[in-house]
Amino acid sequence: MTEHDGATEEHRVSGEGLVAKVKELIHQGNIRRIIVKNDEGRSILEIPLTVGLVGAVLLPVMVALGAIAALAGSYTLLVEKHASGEP
Repeated sequence: MTEHDGATEEHRVSGEGLVAKVKELIHQGNIRRIIVKNDEGRSILEIPLTVGLVGAVLLPVMVALGAIAALAGSYTLLVEKHASGEP
């Protein structure tokens, strides 16, 4: 983790660890959105997460993440969390 301001976090991950890290973040349950950025800082995928989003709905996202992970060496995950009183 490189930055944390309460509602937003940045995580630097390798291509091999991209899918595993996103799965880990989703299981935390308090994530609003995950943005995957390449080495140049460009957003290449945004994953909006809503309450009740589960398994089969996330499968295409995980497949896309796997394909993206094969393209470059490292990525930055920008993670937007729900505020403490938000659902």
